[in-house]
Amino acid sequence: MINGAFLRVFLVMFSFPKGETAVIQTQQTVVAAVGEDALLSCQLTQPKDVLQVTWQKVFPRGEVNVATYSKYFGQRVNSGFQGKLNVKDAGLQSCSIVIREMTEQDEGCYLCLFNTYPDGALTGRTCLKLYELHEPTLHVRESNSAEESLVSCSATGRPAPTVTLTVSQPHLNFSHYNTVSVNNNNHTVTVTTTAVLSGFRDNSAQVGCAVRVLSVHKEVFVMIPGLKQTPADGFTLMVVLTCVCVAVVIFIIFIIFILFMHKRRNSLSQSDSEKNKTPQRPIRDAHEIKTPLIKQENEQMRQRTSTKKSPKSVCPKPSLTPRRLRWTTSTI
Repeated sequence: MINGAFLRVFLVMFSFPKGETAVIQTQQTVVAAVGEDALLSCQLTQPKDVLQVTWQKVFPRGEVNVATYSKYFGQRVNSGFQGKLNVKDAGLQSCSIVIREMTEQDEGCYLCLFNTYPDGALTGRTCLKLYELHEPTLHVRESNSAEESLVSCSATGRPAPTVTLTVSQPHLNFSHYNTVSVNNNNHTVTVTTTAVLSGFRDNSAQVGCAVRVLSVHKEVFVMIPGLKQTPADGFTLMVVLTCVCVAVVIFIIFIIFILFMHKRRNSLSQSDSEKNKTPQRPIRDAHEIKTPLIKQENEQMRQRTSTKKSPKSVCPKPSLTPRRLRWTTSTI
């Protein structure tokens, strides 16, 4: 009995797979991020007499067994894949494997073979896609127009991510799209999309950026505050005009001050030149200026003393009044 079971297992393991995938349920594509674990699973939709489940990886040169599970031998992982994957939920009707810490070498297609008796091998196929997607960066800058903003979103991933800009307000729209892609050394691609957001006025708006790689997507949002346009625009214009007028008045006052200082400097220089041409009067002695009365009294005292010492004159002083001349007549 046991020998017959081993014989059937041996025949099934080396039998050519019939490719009856209709009775096997599996995912056609499994997406996993770099460095994360990936789960591959297969399940029979009909009860079958399964002797062994075999997992294989598809290479350009052919398929290679990576793990097996049977009721008699349990689960086994081939030497080239030990530590990289292990069998999970081991069973003859459904079986899964887990690939640890995904790398580029793990990307590809895998086969799950249900070796049945007497139908042979029923094969399911699932492909593992590796992706890498970093968080997008969203920037909003002011444009030349007050009702426009320049929105830019950048994302890095593998394969090249798709970048989509969104806005919450229905009356706002994007225009003038520009997309640039840059290939990086680590096989990732950086995609940057820039667009002009027009129709922006008073209300605030939420701008979003959605990036997608395969079936994985991420989003980021930025709130743009509204531009408060009030009747204060006329007041602002008045303030600006007032400032301009004040500046002009200050400038005029400054010019007048400069001219006044220049004129005063010229007048001072002219007066100095006139002083140099006109001879100056001799300056009296400060003692004479301060004591004119004392000098006059001294002079009078000198005259008195001189009159006392000198003798009186014999001759009388001539009279100032003219005398009348008397004419005498002689009688003959």
